[in-house]
Amino acid sequence: MPITELLARNAKEHGDEIALVELNPMIKDIRRMTWREYDLIQSESDEPYRREITWRIFDEKANRFANMLIGRGIQKGDKVGILLMNCLEWLPIYFGVLKTGALAVPLNFRYAPDEIEYCVNLAEVDILVFGPEFIGRVEEIADRIAEHRLLFYVGENCPTFAESYNSHTADCSSVAPDIKLTDDDYAAIYFSSGTTGFPKAILHKHRALTHSAAVEQKHHGQTKDDVFLCIPPLYHTGAKMHWFGSLVSCSKAVLLKGIRPEFILDAVSREKCTIVWLLVPWAQDILDALDRGELKAEDYELSQWRLMHIGAQPVPRSLIRHWRDYFPEHAYDTNYGLSESIGPGCVHLGVENIDHVGAIGVPGYGWECKIVDEQRQEVSQGEVGELAVRGPGVMVCYYHDEKATDEVMDAEGWLYTGDMAKQDGEGFYYLVDRKKDVIISGGENIYPVQIEDFIHGFDPVNDVAVIGLADKRLGEIAAAIIEIKKGFTCTEEEVQEFCKKLPKYKRPRKIIFAEVPRNATGKIEKPKLRETYGAMNLVEKENEG
Repeated sequence: MPITELLARNAKEHGDEIALVELNPMIKDIRRMTWREYDLIQSESDEPYRREITWRIFDEKANRFANMLIGRGIQKGDKVGILLMNCLEWLPIYFGVLKTGALAVPLNFRYAPDEIEYCVNLAEVDILVFGPEFIGRVEEIADRIAEHRLLFYVGENCPTFAESYNSHTADCSSVAPDIKLTDDDYAAIYFSSGTTGFPKAILHKHRALTHSAAVEQKHHGQTKDDVFLCIPPLYHTGAKMHWFGSLVSCSKAVLLKGIRPEFILDAVSREKCTIVWLLVPWAQDILDALDRGELKAEDYELSQWRLMHIGAQPVPRSLIRHWRDYFPEHAYDTNYGLSESIGPGCVHLGVENIDHVGAIGVPGYGWECKIVDEQRQEVSQGEVGELAVRGPGVMVCYYHDEKATDEVMDAEGWLYTGDMAKQDGEGFYYLVDRKKDVIISGGENIYPVQIEDFIHGFDPVNDVAVIGLADKRLGEIAAAIIEIKKGFTCTEEEVQEFCKKLPKYKRPRKIIFAEVPRNATGKIEKPKLRETYGAMNLVEKENEG
């Protein structure tokens, strides 16, 4: 069943119920208001820091956009790019594209102009929809990309090089277009994270989107009474596929702009959120603010918050242990996935397995997993190898890149993730590291994630990344880039003393105190670190020589 049918069902059966809320505390600081002041502003102020739509309006907006696209020549199989920050228009535009039979092509909001141009060309985008935050970037390339495609602007004061989404959809029919869709129709093109160069275009069918919705609801048990707080960007498969659980259960979701700890707790409190998906840095920031006394959990209404889950990166055990010091009643889940497997859930811990924190979990609903060696033969239990997954959510291919597709997929439908993992005797999978990030030092394989997880247990550490640096004698050495918590101090000697609990070959031989860069989905940008500190290391070696 195409996922558009779920939206139509919700509009028909629960049309007057709230589907989406957009909350933007950056526009007006609501943190210091009393409940009475907040309620007064809600009724008397027209400031757009909170907006909401019902399921009926959601569906009608999607239909209007679909009919506008069809009126402008969009047909089944065409592509529509979406370059928007999280907002109330995002999902209706996405579903409007799907209702035409065209493919939705979400774009990373961090893309520079050349990356935007590269991606719209690679995906053969016919129409690009963009928001006010991107006027400058799109204008820089408009003369080139507008030659063969239309540009639509979402917002007030439409720039001259684009057409207005608002004015062109206002008079369009709110009735769904008569376009027949099947599970085997192409639905979307997503892009890989691009941390190793320009991103690849990942092609998915409607079948994958629908399966990801079923996976999310099966794993986290969403009901109509749940409220999902969505903070990560909707262009990424992670945020959207977690929201699909709200779509299946016909429950409200809140799109929060801003990641400050007080914004998150305030949104949970005011909107009565029950499920929150966090990235590791955001969870750590909340804990740090609570530890410092800057925030107090008792100042918020958090009793309804039932589930906190994390994905997109390895999760330090110490973080979850500390989280449960403050929130002992929370269910917890870790979700593993990649855009090639339509986002989160091909492996997940499961809320019933909190005693196995540290594992990424077991195969998700409808998924299979195995660990293989360099010849793609399964390894013995307990041995480290590459994680492979298979299921209804695996991509069709890398669009227009047969060579890259063949490198990660086989004829039997297995997707080779590039992540190194191992499986314990109980069947739980543990992520060891990215295949390309493994450090070989003196003939020993060193997995940075294991060292990062250990160093996260040191109180002064806010974030840490371990990379390999060239070494004449050992080939490579492990270097730890450490970001210190606000209000803490730390020396290299103190870190080295803490690391004496590690086997000697795993101890970082170089300590660098600096900020740890992460992309919009929370992944450490290790290529950037290797470029920065690899060059610095070479200079140091030359000076030593």
